[in-house]
Amino acid sequence: MSDETPQAGDLLVRIGAIMFLVGAVATLATVMPLFLGTDPLPSVFYAVCMLIGVGFLVAATGVIRSAVAQRRQAEAASSPSPSSASSAT
Repeated sequence: MSDETPQAGDLLVRIGAIMFLVGAVATLATVMPLFLGTDPLPSVFYAVCMLIGVGFLVAATGVIRSAVAQRRQAEAASSPSPSSASSAT
């Protein structure tokens, strides 16, 4: 296990990656009958192939959410606190 604390979008990135991989495996499974000359798979497999796009969108949302959280943390760390600004005058 890593010692890093989980960031805002980490869970979305992991879920999106899993969905993408499941969709990729389903895509390979639906294409293989074309090369093997066997009967095509049921249409459910074609629907599962759509997980590639959905997984990519979920992972991209997680990356954007993580970037926004890091930007907020950086802005909060760089901006002076109100108490130090009032004590300077």
